[in-house]
Amino acid sequence: MDRTQGQVDPAEPSSGPARVVTLTAGDFTLTVNPVDGSEIEPLRPGAERARPRRRDAAGRAARDTAARPPVLPGAPASARLTPAREEERARLVRLLSHGRSVRLTGPSGSGRSGLLDAVAADCAGVAPDGVVRLSGYGQQQPGELLHALYAAVYEAPDERPLRPDREELLARVREIGAVVLLDDLEMGGAALDELLRATPECAYLLAATPDTKAPSDASHLEEVFLGGLGRAESVEFLEAGVGRALTEEETAWAGDLRFASEGLPLRFVQAAALLRQRDELNGTRGGDEDEEPGVFEERPRDAAFVPLPTLAEGAAPAELLASRVSESARAVLRIACALGGELPHHAHLPALVGDTHADAAVAELLGCGLLTPVGTRYRLASGVARQLEEVGYGDPAAEEARTAARHYAWWTGHASVTPERVAAEADAVLAALAGADVVAAVLLARTAAPAFAASLHWEAWERVLRSGAEAARKAGEVAEQAYFHHELGVLALCEGRLERARAELEASIGLKGALADKRGTVAGRRALALVTDREAAGAAAVSPPLRLAPPVGGAVALAAPGPVAALGPAVPVAATGPTVPVALAAPVGPRASEAVTAVVPARRDAPANLAEVFAEPFPMSLKPSPAPALAPPVAARPVAGSRKRTVLLAAAGALTVAALGTVVALAVGSGDEETTPAGPGPKVSSTTPDVPAAGTDTAGEPGGNDSAGDPADPAGSGSGAVTEAEPGATTPGEGADAPTPGVSRGAGVKPSGGGTPSRKPPVVPPKTSPVASPPTTSTSPSSSPSASVTPTATPTPTTSVSAPTATGTGTGT
Repeated sequence: MDRTQGQVDPAEPSSGPARVVTLTAGDFTLTVNPVDGSEIEPLRPGAERARPRRRDAAGRAARDTAARPPVLPGAPASARLTPAREEERARLVRLLSHGRSVRLTGPSGSGRSGLLDAVAADCAGVAPDGVVRLSGYGQQQPGELLHALYAAVYEAPDERPLRPDREELLARVREIGAVVLLDDLEMGGAALDELLRATPECAYLLAATPDTKAPSDASHLEEVFLGGLGRAESVEFLEAGVGRALTEEETAWAGDLRFASEGLPLRFVQAAALLRQRDELNGTRGGDEDEEPGVFEERPRDAAFVPLPTLAEGAAPAELLASRVSESARAVLRIACALGGELPHHAHLPALVGDTHADAAVAELLGCGLLTPVGTRYRLASGVARQLEEVGYGDPAAEEARTAARHYAWWTGHASVTPERVAAEADAVLAALAGADVVAAVLLARTAAPAFAASLHWEAWERVLRSGAEAARKAGEVAEQAYFHHELGVLALCEGRLERARAELEASIGLKGALADKRGTVAGRRALALVTDREAAGAAAVSPPLRLAPPVGGAVALAAPGPVAALGPAVPVAATGPTVPVALAAPVGPRASEAVTAVVPARRDAPANLAEVFAEPFPMSLKPSPAPALAPPVAARPVAGSRKRTVLLAAAGALTVAALGTVVALAVGSGDEETTPAGPGPKVSSTTPDVPAAGTDTAGEPGGNDSAGDPADPAGSGSGAVTEAEPGATTPGEGADAPTPGVSRGAGVKPSGGGTPSRKPPVVPPKTSPVASPPTTSTSPSSSPSASVTPTATPTPTTSVSAPTATGTGTGT
């Protein structure tokens, strides 16, 4: 029993301890445990990762041998190129030697793989890192190809497997200088550009089919197209495959076959197999005279003459070729059809077929042209699977897939099987997983997932985990479903996909909590804590610098006391009030690298009134401050929401005017020696001369400027109107002693012709806090309206501004 080749008894139970592998993945230490699930933890602070070393020539040769398809039992098949392919071979070697990357395009069966083998032998000493052979079959993104290239050139310095993170991976592959032969390319466009940019020191030979996505114009790839064989070349190629000269009838048949198949070499390989089988059936091949027919094979002793195949049979020869091979070979074809064209390693065929000599069937099928090499394995050639399924080879597909799944579930979980061998069989394992029933699929995914994780073949690991989670959900296996979600979360965390990791880990924790799995719950919460730490570190790393700036959209500069000739367009404060000119400044926006943060200060001591709010920005000093520089007016542009913006600006202007009026009143009244006692009504500053009424003293008794004792307002409603003098008081404009408008007499000074007027009228500050009702400005009949108050000795008419009250709205007289 050869356990190294996998020929083991499926009935034998797995022996040995569970395969626990510890590896380094980026900044994490990952312990792959097949029993309880993987455990992940950050690298210890003192542990430094050793720098990977490059493989030497012997290491590269061993790696290249491992990347080739397995050697089959029997005589090796001779690979021979036609003269047309020899010219293309020399051209490809010349381009690669000059560091140029080439895209070799040809249909399936045009001989691309054989041409790559010949070019690899000629370019062995061209690049410092030698020749690296990769397979792009099933690869749509460059990530796994870069990891495969890294593993082919570098090796870990210790026994612990190393899978670098993206930053380290890009830094390492940028230093690789090799000739990379990439067969079965399936990506193009931006993905291919990313692969080429990541490895600028590599020269690529990309083999692809015409239906593969084309590269972009920036890739600068040389294009080489493989066409079909000519008439003379096809006849020569067919004679080399048959081993004899063709007859005239066979030559004419070969010409018709070239026209029907467009000269593809694969069709002539299959045609040569048909002619060899015909010669054997007709008894015309040499070396068979001494052997009695029908002893070891099911051939009739008296064979009839077999005619030349028809042109239709030559163009689609799979059915005819399969009917003439051994029974073991036909059983292998049924297994391959059940696995979607994937062929298991020939070491697994005796257990799958039930024949100890079934491993020799691979060489038989390869010689017939029914198989083709793909990377480290074989699969059905182009068009063969469809032709065989039409004649019934795909009928037992469900049973064959279930058998293959149970076999691989036992094999992948065996302790003697290394993770690298499981990774080499990844495509067949995935195909068996896709075609098996849910019970067999859960069992296979549970045993194959740890092996793929330990082999660093993480694309296959993710596919197995997702298929296993879906199969466990359908089968009702809650414990297995929790395991698959936990592994998916760990995988996403290692690859930096934090949102996906959080979702998978939370689902796993919920399922394990329902099962009362304390150990699994703790492992899941530890991994989730790492996700939280990475999210916090990422948020702190990308946080933009703090910059305090005004809101985007423009700032409104209110007009200060002074000239208003340079102000912009006026904005109405109220429907019946005056307009307040404003200057629209240029919009202030953040720079591209900064973020604007609106800071709202939190004040624990709320102001008692509006005067306290403006105490700091508006000091109680009458010293005029220079007018601020005003931005040039900006022409209004029709934007959405302009009407709403105008209303908001009007409300802001009205509130500011009320505040300015209150502050000016406080500033003017702060210098008086004596003030009038407060009354129940509001106190109003007015430009009307304050003349004491007859019969009152200088202490501000009734008859002064107090509205509480005003006969005109007996109810004391405090409407905010300017109070009228009592009967007998001197009014402005009456008698010779009438004061000048805008100038009031000081307290205790009786009106006389030689009296000196005071510059400050007595004003009493309001006792109550104003409300948010819109204020109203009024102008006395004897003064002209002005938008500023000039604290100079020259008497000028001023605007009377009444403060809003808590019970009513001020009106101007």
